[in-house]
Amino acid sequence: MRLALGIRYNGQAYDGWQSQSSGRTVQDKLEKALSQFAAQRISTLCAGRTDAGVHALMQVIHFDTEVQREPFSWMRGTNRYLPDDIAVQWAHPVPAEFHCRASALARRYVYVLSQSPVRPSLDAGRVGWSMNLLDGDAMRAAAALLIGEHDFSSFRPSACQARSPIK
Repeated sequence: MRLALGIRYNGQAYDGWQSQSSGRTVQDKLEKALSQFAAQRISTLCAGRTDAGVHALMQVIHFDTEVQREPFSWMRGTNRYLPDDIAVQWAHPVPAEFHCRASALARRYVYVLSQSPVRPSLDAGRVGWSMNLLDGDAMRAAAALLIGEHDFSSFRPSACQARSPIK
C-alpha cells in the first residue's frame, strides 16, 4: 500500500528536509516516527526538499508499507512520536503510480517581510525583517521577473532526473 502524507514543520532546528549524518533533519525525524508507529522500517520520498531553517506549511511525502491502518490512525499515531515542531496534517492512500514529486501539480513559496523599527520578536525565524524603508515598487518589479516559465539548466546537478529544465 502506498500512502501520501501532508507534513507541516518549523525547520528552525533542522538541517533541512533530506536525511544527513547529523540526524537533525525533518526526514530523519519523520522516518523514525513512522517506523516506530508501523513497527517496521519506513523510508519516505518528498515532493521537494527544504534547506536548513526553512519551514513547510504542506510538504507532501509518500511511502510504501504492508502495514494496514486507517489514514486517521497513520496521522495520529505518527504525530505521537514526532517532536512538537513537526506534524502530519493528513494521510491518504494513493495509487501505486503516485509519486509525490512527479505527481505534484504546483509548488508555492511564501516569503514574509516585516518593515519595523523593532525586530518582530514573536516571529523570529519565520519573518524577514528590515528596519529600513523597503521599496515596494522595486520589490514588485523584481518579483515580476520570477513569474512565468524559466530555463533552470544552470542550476541542475549532472545527475538530475527531472524531464525538463524549463519550469
